[in-house]
Amino acid sequence: MTSAHDHRGADVNYQEVQARADFRELRRTHRSFAFPMTVFFLLWYLTYVVLGSFFPQLFTIKVIGNVNLGVLYGLSNFVVVFGITAIYVWYTNARMDPKSKAIREELEAAGVGLPEEVKA
Repeated sequence: MTSAHDHRGADVNYQEVQARADFRELRRTHRSFAFPMTVFFLLWYLTYVVLGSFFPQLFTIKVIGNVNLGVLYGLSNFVVVFGITAIYVWYTNARMDPKSKAIREELEAAGVGLPEEVKA
């Protein structure tokens, strides 16, 4: 395993990389998705908990047979998680991967993170 200052390959100062505008933009792109989606899901889930705790009669309303609103809302949490995951995959492929690929390719061109046999 090589360190950032191993003289067999290129040296890299990761703090400088993190301070670059393109890396900051990549981080901002990630945060602009991750934080709102986290807040959305937490509010969705906490609504389920609050409604179940303080308004249990709401969740006992029958919809179809023995299936009530509580069961449907509980299952909807899974649907929301899968939906957020699908949207995240799309968002990452469209917005983050091109930016991270450019940074990675630049660092690899300098020999950073490559296997020893490729560096030689």
